[in-house]
Amino acid sequence: MTTPPPDLSGAVDMSHGGGGRAMARLIRDIFLRHLANPLLDQGHDATRLDVGSGRIAVTTDAHVISPLFFPGGDIGSLAVHGTLNDLAMAGARPMALTAAFIIEEGFPLADLDRIAASMGRASRDAGVPVATGDTKVVERGKGDGVFITTSGIGVVPEGVDISPRRLSPGQVILLSGPVGDHGIAILSKRQGLEFGTEIRSDSAALHRMVADMIAAVPGVAVLRDPTRGGLSATLNELANAAGVGMQLEERAIPVRPEVAAACELLGLDPLNVANEGKLVCVCEPGDAETLLAVMRDHAEGRDAARIGHVTVDRPGFVRMTTAIGGQRVVDWLSGEQLPRIC
Repeated sequence: MTTPPPDLSGAVDMSHGGGGRAMARLIRDIFLRHLANPLLDQGHDATRLDVGSGRIAVTTDAHVISPLFFPGGDIGSLAVHGTLNDLAMAGARPMALTAAFIIEEGFPLADLDRIAASMGRASRDAGVPVATGDTKVVERGKGDGVFITTSGIGVVPEGVDISPRRLSPGQVILLSGPVGDHGIAILSKRQGLEFGTEIRSDSAALHRMVADMIAAVPGVAVLRDPTRGGLSATLNELANAAGVGMQLEERAIPVRPEVAAACELLGLDPLNVANEGKLVCVCEPGDAETLLAVMRDHAEGRDAARIGHVTVDRPGFVRMTTAIGGQRVVDWLSGEQLPRIC
């Protein structure tokens, strides 16, 4: 006998966070319906994992994006991708995720169902289950629709040591694809801007591509995903942490024409705009072509490029040779360019 679909015509109220029948129904009708898997089905507040051998990597992230739905994704898929990518940047093989939802009273059940469905699809596509979670409801006016906090656990294979302390002069800087897509997609949706063509977020899980990169070159020095603050913030953070300089080539940094045009119109620097499906890789020069080939074998790295190198001079500074042959400093972003971006 087919189970009838749940009634999603209403909205979240305070009883959905009270621990009683209404909360159990919400979890059953929305979260368990979309996120069900053997780990979640254990039914405990703490899920048991068999991690085998290796070192454990753990990460957590809060997602407060506005708007909740945007071209190329939504807060549900973004929460999965963001946490998987944080694990991948440590060289870890993701094993499981957790998810905590803070929902404002009055939030439409249909929208919550849409978010949970998206999260379930992203989790299944990535092959990494949401193993446990939590739900809280706050009074109307004390939240902003829905916030999601996700944590992830993974295993780092023996011999993998990805860390800024391994940066050294002469190493090569690689980028997996065009920058700025996510931030401009969010801005266009938030402000109702039209650019002649739809700009979609690059939100994607990168762990499979990273696993292939590490298999091909176990000695990768550094991996980072340039999210908030964009490429400039990521490279400045690395340069400062390791006490090295970096030299970029503007012509080598991929930016989609429509993103570049939107940034020019809005007075934004694409290097400061957030990404959610790109990575920076720093490696030895002899490994660069191998890693580029691996990245280009994946949809997420099809446009991977070599964009610069690590230098011994001007430690802590990131410089760039511009398209017209000049030099400029690629500095940290001052203030918040795009609020509520992830």
